[in-house]
Amino acid sequence: MLQLLREHGGMTRGEIATHIGLSRTTLSEISGDLIERGVISVTQDAAPRAGRGRPAEILTLDPAAGQYAGVDFSHRRVRIVFANAAHEIIASDNTAYDTSADWPARVRLSLDLIAQMSESPALHLDGLRGIAIGFPGPFSSRLPRRDTEPVAEARRAGAEYVRSAFESHFSTPILIDNNTRLAALAEAAGDVGAPTEHLLYLRLSAGIGGGLVIGGRLVGGAAGFAGELGHITVPGSQADCACGKRGCLETVASLGGILQRCADAGVSATTLSDVTAAAEKGDPLVLGILRAVGESVGHVLGSLAVATNPAEIVIGGEVADISPVIIEQIAATVGYELVPFSEFSPRIRRTVLGDEAGAIGGIIALLRNSPLLVGYGELQGESARAETLVRRSTRK
Repeated sequence: MLQLLREHGGMTRGEIATHIGLSRTTLSEISGDLIERGVISVTQDAAPRAGRGRPAEILTLDPAAGQYAGVDFSHRRVRIVFANAAHEIIASDNTAYDTSADWPARVRLSLDLIAQMSESPALHLDGLRGIAIGFPGPFSSRLPRRDTEPVAEARRAGAEYVRSAFESHFSTPILIDNNTRLAALAEAAGDVGAPTEHLLYLRLSAGIGGGLVIGGRLVGGAAGFAGELGHITVPGSQADCACGKRGCLETVASLGGILQRCADAGVSATTLSDVTAAAEKGDPLVLGILRAVGESVGHVLGSLAVATNPAEIVIGGEVADISPVIIEQIAATVGYELVPFSEFSPRIRRTVLGDEAGAIGGIIALLRNSPLLVGYGELQGESARAETLVRRSTRK
């Protein structure tokens, strides 16, 4: 029963009995004992009911029965989110670091932030039941133990360092996966109801990554590298990419790529805020650069949309917040790429979870409370039947 409530969130006694096949009498005895011990709590179902019957009682894990943490390392900051056993987000914070910071420095900052957050009476680190870590860049939890390619080897070593550091600091299971795929999971899972079955997710930030949900499943690919949209080559770019290739989307549409374009055009903009301010003032050079960025992104997403026919394309990351021009141009270019299938055009939208998406997706993966995870990656073989997703707490 506890595992069921951990995965599904609140359920009625009837729903629990259906899932685990216990008689009402046995279930009543077990639930009564757990309520008396304070492990689970009882609330009234607020949903409208037909007739005069009493509202159904909803059984949930007591929020203090366990907590879960999602840690999302991006290129420029770490975001940490905590959720309780009732699937409510109870704390969220972030701290920035320089893109040149090494993994020991990033881990120290993240652990310091967790220590600061733990001063809140709502958090109990001794009650942590799991930590999910979103790792940036082309990354797979199925990386080989040894890789002769220097970039891949450095990335594997960094991921192992992060996992080891958290394992030595916390006595709890650690899950690590690509942060943008975890963000795609969160966006597709949604707050309530059925998850989106066909979705493309793209994060435009200091780096560019993505995630694919196809046929109701988060896709990892043969080796776990599916969704590395930032390293698809775009026409017209010959810039060297950190991955070793040339002309990747990341060289054009990442924050660094945009700042380089501004410098080449003679625009005095050296930060994200500078570009945003110039766009808000209507600087024609900056708006032209942003339209070109949107066009490059749109070509990549449009080609993928032709291949996968998504219902939604979700854009995350701070670059997408610079100006509405970017999303407008992405939508226009995707629409062009989809001709003659425009009647099946996907909905293109900004993320509803902001930069919390990766951390929230990690918590969803820990709880295994989404059918999107069936058969996915290192989580393969675990139950993934729950329908109730992580939701934001309404308590003050």
